[in-house]
Amino acid sequence: MNTTTTLVSPSLLSANFAELASEIKLVTAAGADWLHVDVMDGNFVPNLTIGMPVVKAVKPYAKIPLDVHLMIDKPERYVEAFLEAGSDILTLHVESTTEENLRQSFKKIRASGALAGITLRPGTDLSSIEKYLSEIDLVLVMTVEPGFGGQSFRAEQVEKIRQLSDWKKQGRGQYHIEVDGGVTSETCSACLQAGANVLVAGSAVFRGEKTEANYRKNIQALRP
Repeated sequence: MNTTTTLVSPSLLSANFAELASEIKLVTAAGADWLHVDVMDGNFVPNLTIGMPVVKAVKPYAKIPLDVHLMIDKPERYVEAFLEAGSDILTLHVESTTEENLRQSFKKIRASGALAGITLRPGTDLSSIEKYLSEIDLVLVMTVEPGFGGQSFRAEQVEKIRQLSDWKKQGRGQYHIEVDGGVTSETCSACLQAGANVLVAGSAVFRGEKTEANYRKNIQALRP
């Protein structure tokens, strides 16, 4: 697993939902590495977005991995369905269910050939995910409160990235360090310097003209 190259995972939450297939083709041609899909249930977070049918519908147009972030209660109920729909990376919240359910879910995800991810709210201590580091392939650091796009970057969360990078250097796991929330050309440098290697960006990628050239410019602005 290469966890040193900087990857950009544009968040489809900021794309034009009426033209998702076109948006996916454009952003892929523009150099995106993954496609970030935010799934919200209106319960774990106060918003509703897309579910398995949309993941399945966009999968044929996605020539790069679908990076699916489940912001839902008891995600173990839907792990198999999201894998069957085409998720290549499936990330679960540590706050969303029990330790036993998380461990079983990670095993199921990895057994399918997908990458298993864990994430936490900004207010949750990083120690809550320590026990899972050897069982996952990705840690997602939320630099905003999950649930809505367009929030401001919370700089204090960069310390979590730095700690995760230190743990990885100590051999406590081999995982991508992904950052989501207010990631722009101005805020990404601190994340990358702290040890992140995957940047989730919504409005920073999908802003401006709906063209490959514009999306390419926006993506390149996030790379070191």
